[in-house]
Amino acid sequence: MKKLVIVESPAKAKTIGKIIGNDYVVKASVGHVRDLPDHSLGIKISENDTRFDPVYVITDNKKGVVSDLKNSARGCDEIILASDPDREGEAIAWHLREILDDSNGEAGGKKFRRVLYNEITPAAVHRAFENPGEIDQHLVDAQQARRVLDRLVGFKISASLWKQVGKGLSAGRVQSVGLRLVCEREAEIQSFDPQPYWIFGAKLAKRVDPKAPFEVRLRQINGEKADVGDEKLAAQVEVALKSGKYTVSDVSTSKKTRRPYAPFITSTLQQAASTTLGYAPSVTMSLAQSLYEGVDIGGEGQVGLITYMRTDSFTISKDASDAAGKFIVDKYGKEYHQAKPRAFKNKRSAQGAHEAIRPTDPARTPESLAHKLKPQALKLYDLIWRRFMASQMSDAVSDVTTAKITTTPPHPADSFIRELTLSASSSELIFPGFMKVFGDVRQTSEDDSKDGDDDTIESLPPLEPGEELDRVSVSAERRETKPPSRYNEASLVKALEANGIGRPSTYAAIIATLLARKYVVKEKRNLVPTELGQSVNAFLVEKYNDLFNVEFTAQMENKLDEVEDPDKLLDWQGMLASFYKQLKGWLTDAKAPDADPDIVVAVLEKFKEIKEWSPPTKRGKRVFSDEDFVKDIEATFHGKPTSKSPFRKRKPKKGEPVVDADGDTAAQEALPPDPDAATTGAITENQLNALLRILARYRTQIEGFEDFFKSIGQEKTLEDENLQPPRESTLAIFETMDKVGPPEGSESFYTSLRDQVKRGKRLSPKQRHYLERMFLESHERIEGFSPELCKKLEVEYELPTPIDNGKAEEILAALANVKDWKAPSKKGRRTFDDADFFRSVTTQFSVKKRLSEAQMKVLDRMLTNYKEQIPDSEAIIAKYDIKALERRPGRTRKNPKVES
Repeated sequence: MKKLVIVESPAKAKTIGKIIGNDYVVKASVGHVRDLPDHSLGIKISENDTRFDPVYVITDNKKGVVSDLKNSARGCDEIILASDPDREGEAIAWHLREILDDSNGEAGGKKFRRVLYNEITPAAVHRAFENPGEIDQHLVDAQQARRVLDRLVGFKISASLWKQVGKGLSAGRVQSVGLRLVCEREAEIQSFDPQPYWIFGAKLAKRVDPKAPFEVRLRQINGEKADVGDEKLAAQVEVALKSGKYTVSDVSTSKKTRRPYAPFITSTLQQAASTTLGYAPSVTMSLAQSLYEGVDIGGEGQVGLITYMRTDSFTISKDASDAAGKFIVDKYGKEYHQAKPRAFKNKRSAQGAHEAIRPTDPARTPESLAHKLKPQALKLYDLIWRRFMASQMSDAVSDVTTAKITTTPPHPADSFIRELTLSASSSELIFPGFMKVFGDVRQTSEDDSKDGDDDTIESLPPLEPGEELDRVSVSAERRETKPPSRYNEASLVKALEANGIGRPSTYAAIIATLLARKYVVKEKRNLVPTELGQSVNAFLVEKYNDLFNVEFTAQMENKLDEVEDPDKLLDWQGMLASFYKQLKGWLTDAKAPDADPDIVVAVLEKFKEIKEWSPPTKRGKRVFSDEDFVKDIEATFHGKPTSKSPFRKRKPKKGEPVVDADGDTAAQEALPPDPDAATTGAITENQLNALLRILARYRTQIEGFEDFFKSIGQEKTLEDENLQPPRESTLAIFETMDKVGPPEGSESFYTSLRDQVKRGKRLSPKQRHYLERMFLESHERIEGFSPELCKKLEVEYELPTPIDNGKAEEILAALANVKDWKAPSKKGRRTFDDADFFRSVTTQFSVKKRLSEAQMKVLDRMLTNYKEQIPDSEAIIAKYDIKALERRPGRTRKNPKVES
């Protein structure tokens, strides 16, 4: 009977399957198959807050995968769990065993084996399969502890953010500390007060051949470091340099050895790829994962090219070191091989069982893969290969010659300055050592900082102590101190690692989340906090300073490491209980103030004047009702049980509030699903504001509406643009449009806007724009349409550019011949997909018989991009005089089928 092997990804499954042969069935779980639920806390907390049991569910997008795995398991008597060799991989293996070992007894009695390998090569995989082990429960517990801790922080603090800052915001245990670092750096920059300083140098020449001038830099004034920070001293120094005689005081030569950098770990790979190649950490990790899992390189088939890429260990196996040594000796010579293996010191928290990131076969050079890897992947492999090979090679040796030159002003009694010392150094490489592997390629560094105060020059002439030199020129440059640089992705990863924030598997995700949330943006590769990010950070620092600070987060990371440390084995439930006690205290201290109960009573009393409520609004499966919302708030205020109100039943996406396209349910969305929110008694300020927004929509039924708002101190609420009644011009447009009907295909959208206005809610600027567009598109059917009518209705008179429907139809028919669409591409949160855009506009054209000018431009571009797959494409291009443009894929929208 065959054995079932489960790995994470299809690419990895393909590589592993090729190695182990047909006696095994190899399947992919495609990452985690179980997790905490998206829309609830998902943790059972005991009454005394000492147990935290995760409630796992099979994620929606993995139900098909799990079903397939169960079917495959039925025909196998042994299941080999071959996920990645880290906490996440161990957790995936554990979840798979829990699922497959509890399938109504069908998989009962099956043997489960855990195999670990650091690289996907035949030798490593066969060795792992010959020595299977068991799941490491300590690693699983460590992953569970992190997951539960992150959920507690994210769920509880995000709810606090929604209530007091704004809906849709999120906080994270590590993400928010990363944001704090970026915001604090920005504050340093903004408050920085630049100070002047001066840099001095001179160009000197020998009095005998060789007379070529060379440059020296001022180093000392009267034997002390030359710090020139005021204009008076600067003037004296410049006079002294221009008037003094220059004499060589010392010339020394020493040998300088330069060691290579350690091989890459996750953080240093992300930093070097960012500074050298311009890759974002997420891009680096994606490329590294593909190199690890296996790439088809032609004759050898699917091959794993590097070792596991999520590691914080500099360890190198003896086999790898020996293989590198053989390659170095064969290619460069014995003298280039570091005979005694280098020992690079690991951090205390490093997972020693892992290796550094290295090529699986040193003989597989970047040059040999030049035509087998995609350019981005090849550049990253080249970076990894050279860095590893250099780490196994001899030191580089240089002769460094340093000359010190002194000058004394002719009249020292007239000046503070008695003696100035200048210096210059030159370096001659006498043995390249590890630098040989880089050739013309600069050795990769983790940062791009350069010392602007370096006095090393290309070469020095032969000099002797006591020799007098001629002054050719003097340089004096006034500079100002600079603020610290903004973080870029590389330097932020370095800061996170240096402060003990996050671990190898999280660095890229931290930055990606901050960008996706729009808490930071990239400007010329620098990370700059947005106004939103600074607002969120200010709130978190004010309310939760002790939670989101570097020291506390680093301490928690260390405690989480101790859960899996065999020498510590910290009880994860006890650790969570201790943390949760602190968290509850922070949440209590940060709680939003309660609304004035007298005002709440007055507002609830006003709602009794409403005789006609707007009908409930349905959005998907969710129903929003103003009347039910008010009743629930009233019941809460009076300490009565609440009904199963619609806003409590809604399903926010990924734990966040979801706002309607028209924003009409915004008042009800204001309450996040916080399990700890009070269910009886006090009403928060946010809840009161939600009531006031709803009340404003019924102003026509409220006697003395404006006077009432003023009496409770809500004058500013009356000025809120979103709470104003519909404009008279909007009502007039609907009155006109109702006579002729909206453009074909826009009926449902038109109806939703009209219903919103009937409920007394003003259209947003974007909604008003769409209404005006529909009005202009219907101009031929509107009696008395004219520029004067548009002016009366406050509509900008600009008729839509007529589109050639014949051209649209012909291009759509031509593009229907395309079989090989280019892969979708992502830019930020947006996905650009040619195939999906084509399907979208085809559907729209079949319904509306029209497209927009922008859509036609994209179709023109697509026609030229795919002309090789389209018969007679050149004839169509010539017929409509379509110019070739660069490809700009169609953008995939959430609902692209019909343009609104």
